[in-house]
Amino acid sequence: MTLEFDCPAPSGRHEHIILGHGSGGKLGADLVARMFLSVFGNAAEDAAACAGAGRLAFTTDAFVVRPIFFPGGDIGRLAIAGTVNDLAVSGALPRYVSAAFILEEGLAMADLERIVASMRATCEEAGVVLVAGDTKVVDRGKGDRVFITTSGIGFLPQGRALSISAAQPGDRVLVSGTLGDHGIAILSQREGLEFDTALTSDVQPLADLAQAILQTCSSVRCMRDPTRGGLAGVLHDLATASRVGVRLHEQAVPLAPAVRAACELLGLDPLHVASEGRLVAVAPADEAEGLLAAMRRHPRGRESAIVGEVVADHAGTVVLRSRIGGERVVRPLAGEQLPRIC
Repeated sequence: MTLEFDCPAPSGRHEHIILGHGSGGKLGADLVARMFLSVFGNAAEDAAACAGAGRLAFTTDAFVVRPIFFPGGDIGRLAIAGTVNDLAVSGALPRYVSAAFILEEGLAMADLERIVASMRATCEEAGVVLVAGDTKVVDRGKGDRVFITTSGIGFLPQGRALSISAAQPGDRVLVSGTLGDHGIAILSQREGLEFDTALTSDVQPLADLAQAILQTCSSVRCMRDPTRGGLAGVLHDLATASRVGVRLHEQAVPLAPAVRAACELLGLDPLHVASEGRLVAVAPADEAEGLLAAMRRHPRGRESAIVGEVVADHAGTVVLRSRIGGERVVRPLAGEQLPRIC
C-alpha cells in the first residue's frame, strides 16, 4: 500500500511577518509582489540599469530609528530622504534608490504597508525611483521590528566639485531652517515627554533646495546635512578639513521654541542635535545675502539664516559667540548624545 502525503501550502495572507517570509519561497515571493512591486511598480530584478548623464554619485546608508513612526515621519520617509539628501548636498541630482529590509518576525503587515507607502510618496516628492530591493526576516526579538538599508545614485554635472576642504576665511555659514527638530521629536516620543508646543521631525528630501542653491550661487564651497552630530559636527569637519576656524553667533541660530525649551530642560546642546531635513551651506561673503534670499524664497528654506563665518584664527576649532558677547569653544560631541535617531 502506498501512502501519499500532501504538504499543506502556507497561507498567502498574514497579518504579521513570519520566518517563512524570509525563506526565498512562495511566501517571500508573495510578500515582495504584494508589498513592494504593487507599490513601486518596478521589474523584479536583482540589479537595475540606470540611465543618466554626467559623473556618477553613489551613496549608501542604514536606518535603525526607534520608534519607527514619529511625529512628521517614519523610518520609510527617513530612509528615502536621508539617501536623497546625501546625494543632494554633494551637488548631484538624485535619480535612483535601492532598499533592503530586515524584517523581524511578528512585524504587523499593516505597519509594513504604511512604511512602504510612505517611501513611495517620498520618492515621488524627491523625484527619484526605487529600482531594486531585497527582504530578509530575522527571529522575533532579534531585529526591533524593521531596519532599512539603502543605496542611492545621482549624477554630477561636469565641472561641479563641492568639497568640505574648500572653505576660506571670510566665507559665510548658512542653514536652511530650524535645527534639532528631528532629534528632539524622536527623544520626546521615546521618553514620553510632553511640551506645550508639538514637536515634529523636520525629515524631508532636499534635492530641489540644493539645486536652487547651486543655480543661485555656483561658487558655493560645500553643502552638508547636519544629521548625527548636528551643526557642530558638520562645522568641526569643515574646520579640520579646510584648516580654518568657524565662529557661530548664538542669536542667529534658528531654533523652534519647543526645541530650545527641551534642550534647556534636558541639558542638551542644540548644536549637537540631529536634523534630517536641513542643510548647511558655505558660500563666499559677497554672495551670501543673495543666496540667503533665494533660500528663503524656497518652500523648504523659508527659515534659512546666516549663522556664522569662516575665520583664519583658531584653525580646526568652532567657537560660539553668545548673546551677551562672550565666546565659548564648541567641542566635538563625545559619544552618542541621542542613539537610534536615524
